[in-house]
Amino acid sequence: MVSRMKTILSTLIVALSMTAHAASSLAEIPLKDINGKDTSLKAYQGKAILIVNVASKCGYTSQYKSLESTFRKYKDQGLVVLGFPCNQFGGQEPGTNEEIKSFCSANYDVTFPLFDKLDVKGPAQHPLYSALAGKDSQFPGEVKWNFGKFLVGRDGKLIKRWDSKASPDGEEITKAIEAALAAK
Repeated sequence: MVSRMKTILSTLIVALSMTAHAASSLAEIPLKDINGKDTSLKAYQGKAILIVNVASKCGYTSQYKSLESTFRKYKDQGLVVLGFPCNQFGGQEPGTNEEIKSFCSANYDVTFPLFDKLDVKGPAQHPLYSALAGKDSQFPGEVKWNFGKFLVGRDGKLIKRWDSKASPDGEEITKAIEAALAAK
C-alpha cells in the first residue's frame, strides 16, 4: 500500500512539474516586439492570450477589425491579442515592421500588441510556433495560412487552435475566450 502511494505521488509530482515547465517555457521564449525590443510572453502572464499570425495583403486581413474589437471587448477582463506578422504565405506581409505598424494603425486602429515578423513553419520556424504547433503541442500540425489562431489560458497552457476561416468574434472563439477568462 505504501509503495503504491509512493508511486502515485511520484507520478503526480512528475506530471505537475511537466505542466509547470510547459507553461513557463512558453512564457520564456524570446520574442521581439514590432519596435525590435526584446520581450517575451512573461509580460502577459495571468492573462488569456489569443496569438495570431497576421498579414497585411491577405484575403483575411479584414480580421484585424474583429481582432481589435475582440481585444477591446475583453481586455479589461484579462484578454490580450498578440499579432505576429508572417510573410510565408504568398508573400502577403512584405512590409517592414514600421510599414506593418502604420498599416494596422491607419486601416484598423489596431491597439493590441504586434511583434517582429517571424516564420510560423518550416526550417526557420520560430520557437513560439514550434511550441504552439510542433510535434509536442497539444494541437500539432503546420500552420496552413495567415490568421491562424491559438488561445492560451491564464495558466499559460494552450487551450484551442483555429484556422484562418474562424472569425475572432465568432461564436466558437468567443465562447472559448469567455471560458478562458472565467478560469482563474
